[in-house]
Amino acid sequence: MAFQQGLSGINSASRNLDVIGHNVANASTVGMKSSRAEFSELYASSINASGGVNSGIGVTVSKVTQLFTQGNVTVTGNDLDVAINGNGFFELTQPNGGMAYSRAGMFKLNNEGEIVTNQGAQLMGYPTDENGTRLSFTTQPLTLPTGGPIPARATTQLTAEFNLDARAPIAATATPPTPLSTYGTSVIAYDPQGLEIPVGLAFEKIGNNQWNVYTSVNGSDPAASTPFVINFLSDGTLDPATTIPPLTLTSPNDPSVTFPITMSFGDATQFGIDYAVTDLTQDGYRPGELTSLKIDETGVITASYSNGQTRAAGQIALVNFRNVQGLQPIGNGNWEATYATGEPVHGAPGEGKFGNLRAGALEDSNIDITAELVSMMTAQRAYQANAQTIKTQDQVMSTLLNMR
Repeated sequence: MAFQQGLSGINSASRNLDVIGHNVANASTVGMKSSRAEFSELYASSINASGGVNSGIGVTVSKVTQLFTQGNVTVTGNDLDVAINGNGFFELTQPNGGMAYSRAGMFKLNNEGEIVTNQGAQLMGYPTDENGTRLSFTTQPLTLPTGGPIPARATTQLTAEFNLDARAPIAATATPPTPLSTYGTSVIAYDPQGLEIPVGLAFEKIGNNQWNVYTSVNGSDPAASTPFVINFLSDGTLDPATTIPPLTLTSPNDPSVTFPITMSFGDATQFGIDYAVTDLTQDGYRPGELTSLKIDETGVITASYSNGQTRAAGQIALVNFRNVQGLQPIGNGNWEATYATGEPVHGAPGEGKFGNLRAGALEDSNIDITAELVSMMTAQRAYQANAQTIKTQDQVMSTLLNMR
């Protein structure tokens, strides 16, 4: 026995205690993955050695590996907190331009509307259209439209669904005459600047299965408009041959600004029940300010605005590797890719082997504090045992030196 074995054992046990202490210190760190010291024995090699028994010369820490098991998901309620439930890493562009990968989903908005980490790294994602359909598989920094209101959209189409009472008398023969306002409705349309344009519709029965439709724009008298006729079939549904002309709207800000909109009455009916409007919509809206965000399990970020509109603002991208053990930790909950990891594989949450996202939640560390404390006691005993071998070797050396 020599001092080398005990010294290597002490060094390895000390390194193991460092790893355990690091785990314990980060037990509450979001997205943290526990580390484990892995040991290898050491043997002296000799030239032309054949079949003999070589004495071991100690132990070394061959590698410190990380265990990429799933941590518990804790609900926080913060819109920009995101947890990955399953495989994958967030892709980040660091302030120095390098790429990093993380499981810590504590994101913020900076003054430019970019989604960033506490250290300023930008979250990467895919561009989408307003409905959340992915437009490209090339990732880019995710940016939200916080700099100003979304522009207004002028109305282009009006859709109405209603039932006209088949029992109603023909207006020209009714006594007393049926007021034009008896069967009517209204909706607010918008000009290109988002100004409101009141639009009214009034219906007058002129014959069996025939009705006149009068229109009103900006509070005008419907009776002053030129009506058009809609016809119903014997089963009470709208005659598909009915032609509905476009309606011209006038901006209340500038009477010279006019624009046509199409009208659709395809689901209108004429049944023997009371008149009722079941749906009346138009596709325009006023400008709106960003009010809230929502991230669904597929990573699509939906922005809600003060005008009641919602728009997708991108989709969070996920990355995985063939060998996650090859990732190099660089601090702040981030890893860097190395030659050992292979090239990153991009995807979207919920696709293939990639996990889903949980918004308003964070992934806790996967460190089992009880197991770490037990490992700490074991490592301490190993340290003491190796120190004892050095003490024993010292006593042996002392005995030899004191021989007469």
